Amino acid sequence: MTDPNPEVPEPPRTAPTLPGPRSAPEAERQATEPPARQPSTAPRPPRSAESAPGRAASAGAASAQAAPDESASAQSALGEAALGESAPAESAPGRAASAGAASAQAVPDESAPAQSVPPKARTAAAGEETGTAGRPLDLVGIGIGPSNLSLAALADGVPGLRTAFYDRRPAFRWHPGLLIEGSTIQVPFLADLVTLADPASPWSFLSHLRASGRLFPFYVAERFHIERAEYDAYCRWVSERLPGLHFGHQVDGVRWNPERELFEVDFTRVGADGEAEALGRVHARNIVVGVGTAPYVPEQLRPLAESPAVPVVHSSEYLAHRERLLATDHLTVIGSGQSGAEVFLDLLRARPAGRERLAWLGRTPAFAPMEYSKLGLEHFTPDYTRYFHGLPERARDELLPRQWQLHKGVDHGTLAAIHDELYRRTLDGGWPDVVLTPGVRIRTAGRFGSGTRRVELHLEHVQQGTRSRVTTDGVILATGYRERRVDGLLASLDPYMERDASERPCIDDRFRLVMDRSVRGAVYVQNAERHTHGVGAPDLGLAAWRSAVILNSLTAASGRCDEPYPLPARTAFTTFGLDGGADGMRGGRRPDGGAVRTVELRHA
Repeated sequence: MTDPNPEVPEPPRTAPTLPGPRSAPEAERQATEPPARQPSTAPRPPRSAESAPGRAASAGAASAQAAPDESASAQSALGEAALGESAPAESAPGRAASAGAASAQAVPDESAPAQSVPPKARTAAAGEETGTAGRPLDLVGIGIGPSNLSLAALADGVPGLRTAFYDRRPAFRWHPGLLIEGSTIQVPFLADLVTLADPASPWSFLSHLRASGRLFPFYVAERFHIERAEYDAYCRWVSERLPGLHFGHQVDGVRWNPERELFEVDFTRVGADGEAEALGRVHARNIVVGVGTAPYVPEQLRPLAESPAVPVVHSSEYLAHRERLLATDHLTVIGSGQSGAEVFLDLLRARPAGRERLAWLGRTPAFAPMEYSKLGLEHFTPDYTRYFHGLPERARDELLPRQWQLHKGVDHGTLAAIHDELYRRTLDGGWPDVVLTPGVRIRTAGRFGSGTRRVELHLEHVQQGTRSRVTTDGVILATGYRERRVDGLLASLDPYMERDASERPCIDDRFRLVMDRSVRGAVYVQNAERHTHGVGAPDLGLAAWRSAVILNSLTAASGRCDEPYPLPARTAFTTFGLDGGADGMRGGRRPDGGAVRTVELRHA
């Protein structure tokens, strides 16, 4: 729909003559800068991430918490701002989210079946979402993984809020390479996109079950932790019906226009073949970047992983290569976290007894269980997030590596299933042909001889200091995920951004990049704030709360008195720190003038 109050035309961003309609109305493609840019004609292959299995999912047995908005499962090449979802170093596919690429058609996706959209879903008519400078959007989201999908779903319930979200991928998929049969996410089903902020939302997991006629079967099944495949199906159900989501659009850059006091978001519409089809631009008052995490491959293994002739794959692509891997004689899994455990268990179950020919190597001192005690899980609450954010930068940096078992360990049920399977294979008196060795690092790796597809791994035991070699026919790298850097996408905003002592972006308690005061709009980030908000950053269980915090902040900045999503003041029984508001705390002063707290223990 054309803006009823069009502004004076500006020099348009141009694109080559292309078949088919343009991606947005002419007013949306007008630019403020004379130089025209041409879209790249080189196809960009789709990406995938384990949404970094942030607290990962478990396989075969009870699971625990989920991993990298394993969010997410879109991957983005942010060096070129080619965005694609999923976890921290090994946040497994369950506690995490990621997002993909971006772009900007400011009209609702016509492919979404309107009849399936709940009554309260649509917040603005199509004509109101033009995103022109005269009628800017309130919020543009870059990437559509679980985190930004959660934000879009909750934003749908805020009357009058104009939003649009863009992703390079053609459709939503969440860690497709790790949807191993029987594996579950490690958070309860209540940690869906919306429930912990708005239990009555039409976009909840229970609403999905009701719409699909499966509510009573789920009730009878008594499943508190759902399978990954079911979580993926739920998110796809939301993404196919929620208005304002635009897949097949890649965000190329974001700029702040100081004269208009708006962000300009440039995008390229991408066809199914990866070819650029059209260019466009939208204007927005605020931006949220949710590009998730990317699979991490150790430097010494990258040449092999990048060679199509060598069977070395990251676990995020495991299922796509599973049959080819199983056809080899000997396989090695590298990585002692949840993903490595699930892949090893799946391979073990598929191999004949006595001829398993499997090795599982990890750098951690043991194949350790994930911390899943009830009080331990309170590290994934808003209370702990606020506490961690308030710590000095140095204290946060020292604390994070010591908390690895909160998100990098293996679910108890998965470890038990592995042991049970190994034990079952000893019933005839032999031992399975497997090697499980923790405490090992890969020094170097390469092909074993010329003209061969075999791989030789040079190992070193961390504690013994001994060295050895393993020759194998295939390697699965369950080496985790890393946050995608947004510097390339936000390069033009770099002069406005504040950074910490390690040159990382400073992020405030409302998940906003700390910017120069001349930038009146806000840039929010999702699943990119572990260094400021702690281990819960990629956790699926905090996605709805974080989205609510962002929307409350957004509406407060616009002058609204009411918060669309009131949030609880306390969320954990643990009081983190001595200034956490517990009863009986009294203030004082340290000798250096700083505040101190004393605690009186009171008994009933």
